[in-house]
Amino acid sequence: MSTRTERLLGELRRTLRDGGLGGSFWVRDLDTGEEVGIDPDIEFPVASLTKVPLALATLERIRRGELDGAAAIEVAPGRTTTPGPTGLSRFRHTARIAVDDLLYLSTCVSDSTAADALFALTPPDRVAALLHEFGLRGIAVRHTMGELTETPLERLARTEAHLAYALAIDSGTPGRGHRLPQLDVSRANTGTARAFVDLLQALWRPRPGAGPAAIHPEVATRLRGLLADNLLRQRLAPDFASDSSVWSSKTGTLLNLRHEVGVVEHADGRAYAVAALTESQVAAGSRPDAEALMGQVARRLRDHLRSGPD
Repeated sequence: MSTRTERLLGELRRTLRDGGLGGSFWVRDLDTGEEVGIDPDIEFPVASLTKVPLALATLERIRRGELDGAAAIEVAPGRTTTPGPTGLSRFRHTARIAVDDLLYLSTCVSDSTAADALFALTPPDRVAALLHEFGLRGIAVRHTMGELTETPLERLARTEAHLAYALAIDSGTPGRGHRLPQLDVSRANTGTARAFVDLLQALWRPRPGAGPAAIHPEVATRLRGLLADNLLRQRLAPDFASDSSVWSSKTGTLLNLRHEVGVVEHADGRAYAVAALTESQVAAGSRPDAEALMGQVARRLRDHLRSGPD
């Protein structure tokens, strides 16, 4: 590692620490394979990032003829009243929705009720098996969304929400276990920054011979389109989306965890995969400063790669 890179990483670590954030950042040039970042192999509970491998598995099963994208599924209402969840999660009445449209809701709107309707068709162990089939390692899919989203936050009054965030911050173990199962890496759906960058690489610029089987181009194209239509753009998008670039991504949020993984494609043809998996050390649900800090750190890492060799 060059002195220039070491200096940058040291500065970014201090900036994150001063901003009350810890975590992993990894950025890769999808054409050259050059990469840079901070602690890319730390395992995190990944919350709604799980919806990316779920979408991949669903689209692959549609391609194989095992599922019909036009088939209508009856979905019970979520009736969620706490802030945050979107889409069907907030519906009050039963709806009939096509599998293809559930994919949109799950991936682009981060609708966990829609995701669990898809998990009913392709259970977590089947999603995990398909990831393995594509040679993608480092992402563990163990549970549906509903199984690991009932946290203390849902049981506390809004004025006491800080207690749930404090519990999330203070109840971990050195081995990344946790009193809350949603934050325990041995029980939650988990992944690393490097593993998600590998998944994005397989969708955008598959490497010859990188795995037992390549993702089919039709599946990759459809999933790239879903990620491009992501409606949640408050985190990394302000630092990557512009008139001369396209930002395609998925976010994940749970208690003090704030994640985003995506690809920025520039008008000159260059493309970079970015993964930011973070945990806040501040007992607050609303942290626009943390959202902005994540984008700034990821942008500086991308700029470092884009500027060329040290």
